[in-house]
Amino acid sequence: MSGHEQQWRAALTEGRFLLQRAPDGRVVFPPRAAAPGTGEPLEWIEASGRGTVYSLSWIHQRPPAPPYHVALIDLEEGARLMSRVEGTTPETLHIGQAVRAVIAGSVDAPLLVFRAED
Repeated sequence: MSGHEQQWRAALTEGRFLLQRAPDGRVVFPPRAAAPGTGEPLEWIEASGRGTVYSLSWIHQRPPAPPYHVALIDLEEGARLMSRVEGTTPETLHIGQAVRAVIAGSVDAPLLVFRAED
């Protein structure tokens, strides 16, 4: 794990969702050492946590295991990331749905997930 990812995960353990911003205003994810294409330094910013489901895929397992999904989330700040939207079903989760980030998991293994806002 890179030092920048460690920094990002450390912020999650503190209950903070951080992103990085390049000097030209572009927000990037995942965490990295320098801005893509320019190599310029990046600054850490507090994310709003608001986003929209861009794409999703439901994976249906052999019963009795429940289905699970993977979602691409477009963040309000402009970055896109992969996560999941908790508390949803194939009938209730849809592309274009407004979501909000939450930090789940344990202190030792925080996980950024989303919840539907509709």
